[in-house]
Amino acid sequence: MPISPFLSQQRIDDMVNAGHWENMTLLDHFDRRVNEMPDQLAVVDHCDDTGKRRALTYLQLAEKVKHIAFGLIKLGVEPGDVVSCQLPNRWEFLALYLASIKVGAAFNPLMPIFRHREVSYMMGFADAKVVVVATTFRDFNYLQMMQEVQAELPCLKHVLAIGESGARGSFEEKLLSAQFDAEFATDTSLGARRLAANDVTQLLYTSGTTGDPKAVMHTSNSLLAGTKNFVERYVLDRTDNILMSSPLGHQTGFLVGVLIPMYLGTKVVYQDVWNADKAVQFIHDEQVHFTMASTPFLADMTASAALDHVDTRHFKTFVTGGAPIPRVVAEKARKRLHCAVYGVYGMTENLGVTACGPGDSDDKVYNTDGVVQKGNQVRIVDADSIELPRGEEGQVQTRGSYNCCGYLKRADLTDQAIDTDGWLSTGDLARMDDEGFIRITGRLKDILIRGGENVPVVEVENLIYKHPDIQDAALVGVPDLRLGERGCLFVTLIAGARFTMDDMREYLAANHMAKQYWPEYMEVLDKIPRTLSGKIQKFKLREIARKFITN
Repeated sequence: MPISPFLSQQRIDDMVNAGHWENMTLLDHFDRRVNEMPDQLAVVDHCDDTGKRRALTYLQLAEKVKHIAFGLIKLGVEPGDVVSCQLPNRWEFLALYLASIKVGAAFNPLMPIFRHREVSYMMGFADAKVVVVATTFRDFNYLQMMQEVQAELPCLKHVLAIGESGARGSFEEKLLSAQFDAEFATDTSLGARRLAANDVTQLLYTSGTTGDPKAVMHTSNSLLAGTKNFVERYVLDRTDNILMSSPLGHQTGFLVGVLIPMYLGTKVVYQDVWNADKAVQFIHDEQVHFTMASTPFLADMTASAALDHVDTRHFKTFVTGGAPIPRVVAEKARKRLHCAVYGVYGMTENLGVTACGPGDSDDKVYNTDGVVQKGNQVRIVDADSIELPRGEEGQVQTRGSYNCCGYLKRADLTDQAIDTDGWLSTGDLARMDDEGFIRITGRLKDILIRGGENVPVVEVENLIYKHPDIQDAALVGVPDLRLGERGCLFVTLIAGARFTMDDMREYLAANHMAKQYWPEYMEVLDKIPRTLSGKIQKFKLREIARKFITN
């Protein structure tokens, strides 16, 4: 049986009656596109290691999906089983997800940066039966790692590697080359296997900024509600080709690189290794109109020398997530890339629940994290979940069609995060203005309490970020016997720059930052640790801070 989400009949009825849930899966939309436009290009991937461009039409992709689905059945995959993958941005990721829906399996993508400890825990917790990996990627042997993991996980029956053509047990041999038999060709039971719209279709682990990953459960209804409204917010149609350079194993990549293009019936272009110059070239060569990635991707593209040699005036929109958009970066992007730039706020649990978009003023785009999207509600509450007046800081709670359906096997964590009225506590702090736009100010776990005074972490970081010598900045708290916590600032500098503690103090004083908010320590790093989606891994910074402060 398919995995059951934590989903009440009342929520189902409310969402369906309001028109937010259409009771369809991505495979339903894909099948329509195959019938309507079989010869339209569906997916193009660019493999960095080989330099090859691979392209599939909707009909060609459908044939791949059929083979993979049959192969999964032959391997013993049953409805309710979990199919994992750890793949770069390649067409096989997309095809495997569609095939998983076809056979009734929940899909569990794993980020390529994860190693033995992480994947062993994640697949073991989810009871994954099959995992598909690249044999090697970026000089790392994923096949070898997964074979070692398999020895530890009784649930993991099959490890299939892409790039081992002809080898026994490879993705190509077990799935792509699977021969249909007469029973499969006519089997009406295949339709019964297919996931329904309220079955769990995606198991995606939280990104790890706190070091505590949880398996977030989404159904097709919750994912496609976000997809539909995202498409409407940014006025996208099937003529809008999409570039996806962020990992597909993250919710940003999954939404924009998998869900949206198949929902629309457009072409998606995959980049597997980030290179700003190549991304710019792909925008030109593939006639890309839309992309979404974290702010560092935007900054890199804006600075790319490739823009001096190609025309990107057809490129319409760059949406960022994971961090605020520095005004200077957005303004440069408008001039250099010839595109609009907007920000989105969301989580693995709720996709992009607030957003800026066409029609919003520059003031809102640069100084807020957007307004709530259709089909959802957002409120700012105090510690007792009482809604606060506009302008007061409190925790962000969301409710509505995008929200996940709980955490796998963790009813306790689900109950902690989602109350009986359906409000999801995000752990993020924000203020809401009179027009309903919110501004994220920090995280509950990021609050730095110094001598009983709450330090506004994000405000300090944003001010430091504006210094002309600063490339990146992050503030964390470190334990202190007298004050409870002290602030430790980590920065990276632009090439050739110098920035000292005295420089920091002079700058904060000149910008009228309250002295009790000033960091007591500062460390210059070559690179601030981030997830591939752009989120700063503050638990790692706290570990670094403890070491150098102790020493």
